[in-house]
Amino acid sequence: MTQAVWHGLRWAVAVALLAALIACAGTKDKDKEEANIFPAKFKGQIELTLTNTLGDPTNIRGAYYSEPVLDPTGPIKTYYSCLRFNARGTDGDYMGSHDYIAYYYGGELNQLIGATPEQCGKAAYKPYPELEKLCLGASCK
Repeated sequence: MTQAVWHGLRWAVAVALLAALIACAGTKDKDKEEANIFPAKFKGQIELTLTNTLGDPTNIRGAYYSEPVLDPTGPIKTYYSCLRFNARGTDGDYMGSHDYIAYYYGGELNQLIGATPEQCGKAAYKPYPELEKLCLGASCK
């Protein structure tokens, strides 16, 4: 291979690598932008999730929620909100009030798990009467 051909080949590889890096950088920025879409229908998503996951989603007591806010700690800024409620177990007895944290990605509920006091201890809770009125099948009126 001649010096000129070798130089041209190195130049072409360098340009291709640069193009790939620019494309990757644009994708990462786009992912970050898509991650932090406000979850406009977050209450409905919570209600559907709890209807499908709680042993008995009816007759929930002491239901509260906080508005979704951006999580400042993660590498990708996503929204989260806090929940507090007292639900019945499958035996029909109330299990006591517990706090939960809901994580959203791209405007959709992504995860709903038990919260620590550090995560939701300072949440600005509001009453959540819709959660206290969940029903199933024939019990819905």
